[in-house]
Amino acid sequence: MMKHNFRKLNIWKDGITITKETYSMTRLFPKEERFGLTSQIQRCAVSIPSNIAEGTSRSSDKHFKQYLETSLGSAFEWETQLIIAFEVGYISEETFKHLENKIQHIQNQIIRFTNSLT
Repeated sequence: MMKHNFRKLNIWKDGITITKETYSMTRLFPKEERFGLTSQIQRCAVSIPSNIAEGTSRSSDKHFKQYLETSLGSAFEWETQLIIAFEVGYISEETFKHLENKIQHIQNQIIRFTNSLT
């Protein structure tokens, strides 16, 4: 039996939101980035809530933590790619700051949630 319902976890909900915003943002990237940065940042975004959801199916908090750590790694990778998108001029400073705040909030949520598990 699952100890956690991923649909009720704020970290999962926020991961879905960042994924939707990622897809909106990357629509504005140059077409030549479709198989480069666009694809990479989208995969990272999808990985954040996906690993949280998969982790909830595990039988122990120890195993769930491994999926949360993978999700956190994807969040940090995503943040790096956001920085690159800003540095190469694909997004505005306003978009960068908005999404940087969101991803750092998700990172902190994942860390706190992971630390709360036994």
